[in-house]
Amino acid sequence: MSAPGWPPEQIADSLQEPLMPHLPLASFLQRGLRPAWGLPRCSTLSTQSEPYGSPISQRNREAKRKRLREKQVALEAGLARKNKSPAESSKAWTPKEIVLYEIPTEFGEKKDVSQPLPPAYSPRYVEAAWYPWWVREGFFKPEYQIKLPQATGETFSMCIPPPNVTGSLHIGHALTVAIQDALVRWHRMRGDQVLWVPGSDHAGIATQAVVEKQLWKERGVRRHELSREDFLQEVWKWKEQKGGEICEQLRALGASLDWDRECFTMDAVETRSLPGHTELRLPGFPTPVSFGLLVSVAFPVDGEPDAEVVIGTTRPETLPGDVAVAVHPDDTRYTHLHGRQLRHPLTGQLLPLITDPAIQPHVGTGAVKVTPAHSPADAELGSRHGLSSLSVIAEDGTMTSVCGDWLQGLHRFAAREKIVSALRERGLFRGLQSHPMVLPICSRSGDVVEYLLKSQWFVRCQEMGDRAAQAVESGALELSPSFHQKNWRLWFSRIGDWCISRQLWWGHQIPAYLLVEEPGQGNREDCWVVGRTEAEARELATELTGIPGAELTLQRDPDVLDTWFSSALFPFSALGWPHQTPDLSRFYPLSLLETGSDLLLFWVGRMVMLGTQLTGQLPFNKVLLHSMVRDRQGRKMSKSLGNVLDPRDIIRGVELQVLEEKLRDGNLDPAELAIATAAQRKDFPHGIPECGTDALRFALCSHGALAGDLHLSVSEVLSSRHFCNKIWNALRFILNVLGEKFTPQPAEELSPSTPMDSWILSRLAHTTRECERGFLTRELPVATHALRHFWLHSLCDVYLEAVKPRLSHCPCPAGPPQVLFSCADIGLRLLAPLMPFLAEELWQRLPARPGHLPAPSISVAPYPSASSLEHWHQPELEQRFSRVQEAVQALRALQATYQLTKARPRVLLQSSGPGEQHAFEAFLEPLGTLGRCGAVGLLPADTAAPSGWAQASVSDTIQIYMELQGLVDPQAHLPLLAARRHKLQKQFDGLIAWTPSEKEAETQRQQRLSSIQLELSKLDKAASHLRQLMDASPSSKEP
Repeated sequence: MSAPGWPPEQIADSLQEPLMPHLPLASFLQRGLRPAWGLPRCSTLSTQSEPYGSPISQRNREAKRKRLREKQVALEAGLARKNKSPAESSKAWTPKEIVLYEIPTEFGEKKDVSQPLPPAYSPRYVEAAWYPWWVREGFFKPEYQIKLPQATGETFSMCIPPPNVTGSLHIGHALTVAIQDALVRWHRMRGDQVLWVPGSDHAGIATQAVVEKQLWKERGVRRHELSREDFLQEVWKWKEQKGGEICEQLRALGASLDWDRECFTMDAVETRSLPGHTELRLPGFPTPVSFGLLVSVAFPVDGEPDAEVVIGTTRPETLPGDVAVAVHPDDTRYTHLHGRQLRHPLTGQLLPLITDPAIQPHVGTGAVKVTPAHSPADAELGSRHGLSSLSVIAEDGTMTSVCGDWLQGLHRFAAREKIVSALRERGLFRGLQSHPMVLPICSRSGDVVEYLLKSQWFVRCQEMGDRAAQAVESGALELSPSFHQKNWRLWFSRIGDWCISRQLWWGHQIPAYLLVEEPGQGNREDCWVVGRTEAEARELATELTGIPGAELTLQRDPDVLDTWFSSALFPFSALGWPHQTPDLSRFYPLSLLETGSDLLLFWVGRMVMLGTQLTGQLPFNKVLLHSMVRDRQGRKMSKSLGNVLDPRDIIRGVELQVLEEKLRDGNLDPAELAIATAAQRKDFPHGIPECGTDALRFALCSHGALAGDLHLSVSEVLSSRHFCNKIWNALRFILNVLGEKFTPQPAEELSPSTPMDSWILSRLAHTTRECERGFLTRELPVATHALRHFWLHSLCDVYLEAVKPRLSHCPCPAGPPQVLFSCADIGLRLLAPLMPFLAEELWQRLPARPGHLPAPSISVAPYPSASSLEHWHQPELEQRFSRVQEAVQALRALQATYQLTKARPRVLLQSSGPGEQHAFEAFLEPLGTLGRCGAVGLLPADTAAPSGWAQASVSDTIQIYMELQGLVDPQAHLPLLAARRHKLQKQFDGLIAWTPSEKEAETQRQQRLSSIQLELSKLDKAASHLRQLMDASPSSKEP
């Protein structure tokens, strides 16, 4: 049985004969598995869209103004209570209107974009129908990309880290997909021939465990009651029925994979630190089991009735397997006993007391029992001293016949209790004390791992490891971020042989064959042959023995390859290796390997070793490693903590009840379930709001690889959804401005007619350059930051507001609509690799240029080039306008201080700097519009400030003055200012009295103190102005 792409026989040359006594890690009893989760239940609030300007839009604007007022009140309220829970302090959310795409569209047909856009962004409407159309049109296939007008002739290839077929993707996987797909889409749009290979890992242990569990539950059948072939048929049947969960998630995330090249490869031990005595419930054992207890046992010295050597052990159940006691050769406490023999406390058999420098004399009594069959360290020690091994615990976790009738067949932890009782009865028990320890736990079953001796196949790694280390040292292989190089060097400097045998049926069966002796042939050592096929193995056996192949009996090793071995072949096996296919010639080595930093050694290192060994080339020359995803409290994602999230639950939204149902359907024990449920209720008291794929992808890509672990919160993704809504509203406005008869000009012919037009086009050129830099350096946060700043602050907050008065003129000037079109077209193409659904939905609605055949999809449209827009870039103009923006902020602050919400006061601007006044002249109209004021004039530098006008400093050389007379009633307003000042002063005094314990909280306190001091100063200044107005006579001069 082999996966598509490569036969298991081809790995034969990498194997060596079994070495003894290497130890695998084997766990007992049933293995648990998190089930695949179904779709969340969502209630549709609305299926009908409302036209722009409808009552719903009006209510939304009123609600928005109300929220802004509430936000201002909240900001003035000061710091939140110190002990407020994260759930309470996070921004509350209310269900948004859900609009569905209900136009009948065949699966794979292009979406109908002839209807008006709904009034608000709704992810389900936006994401409907696009993905099947992309796939059907072949946009994700390298064969399509060759035909693109912008084709570069270069290739870019990647493979997705194959997730386990048994499970479902979590947020950590979503981070990998978001980063990889953004890079892939960018390369595709710029004209590279792109291949991104999908695949899943056969997950040997996990898959076999879940199928065994299913067989027992449904049919009452154990695996060993079926033949290997029948069992494997059941696994394949399960894989076809249940293994599509991951593919559905990848499609939901918008992953632009070439599904025609999908590949399938055919787990794990965790450790738990115990501080001391701890009771654990384990699967298959009725009562809690004690761990973290050190049992002291006396081994009598043979021939000396009163002499004994006391050892300490946390695993008394292994005592029957002891074959020696070891001490350090320099430990003077035992020097007189060197070479003596001890009596086994249970059997009375003589055991040697040996010396070995690996023993730590300062730990415990300095004497340790040696059990080679059940301890990796003892196996190495026993090998050095030529000690035999006694296997006293069987594969089913019960004691073997070697232990005697009194223990045989007992569960290992029941035997532990019986052995301790026997030691007490024989007077050889010397005490019990709490003892810290690290317990190996099977990640699948939750059971304690037992070490057993098994014949295994190993891969010699020293030579391959040296080549892998040298590749990084020489720069042939680039690891990014570079700080991972230290772990790489350290791991390969200590690498040993790699055990690749797994005692399973599901997986790639090892192509090694044992020559079975016929009766009467005598006792020869085991003879193994390794071949690509049984026929090849038979030929090799004939050469070794001289016996004709037809007369030989070969028995294939029943073990399968370690899943990591199969996964390590993925970069080239997915492209057709060992055959020299066109894909292998064209796309191998891969251009880039992007994955989580936790897979650097387990997967990346092994891919490099096997890639260089089997193909003669590095499988890739660049590795990009992203950080681990943690929850907002900094905890690792764990089912038992209730913080593991299916990306679809964030994309589509999910009720708290559904989250809890998923927990109950899992394999958590009652105690873990209670903890996880409580955590979910705290973090998601109202469930998870619908955020959409684009918002999730954008939030994930906004974190840099050098920023440490990613602490992701749903509120951060919700913020990205608000960003999507802002873009949506901007395009609705732009499309409304353009109308049906608009004809776009080519970007190269567009000539800005006003300084504001020049400014926004310069910002667009700057954003294009930043996005290009972010993708070239693979620092995606550079691109996300530039895009967010352009759409939110440059386009929506500034340019759209500034040009609205010009757009209201009749007839409308030609310049702004052309500029708006370019901003929308280029801005959406810049955004497309990160937000593919939203970009496609909006870009498809833009009018086409006459005589120009547009790309059928934004996913294959040319990515904007910084060099082609360089003529728009005017850094000096942007610098001048930044002073205008500072003046706007100062004006708005003055208006807020005097609570001028509706009035449009006159404003004067005065500058003493050379040339500054001239810089403002070109922007007086947008300054008045953005500053929400009336007429704006320039006050000569040598003219006195107008009396009674409010004043604010923009800089050391620029002052602004705002008229107050007739707009503010001093007598009514002064008490309001006094009340606000009193409230702020109370906050200030409270912060002065509070001494936070954490450095971060102290920094926040100082920042808040500075902010309040500044606000108090503004209020005092405002009060002074109002008193001047009260004292001014009616005949006071006005400018």
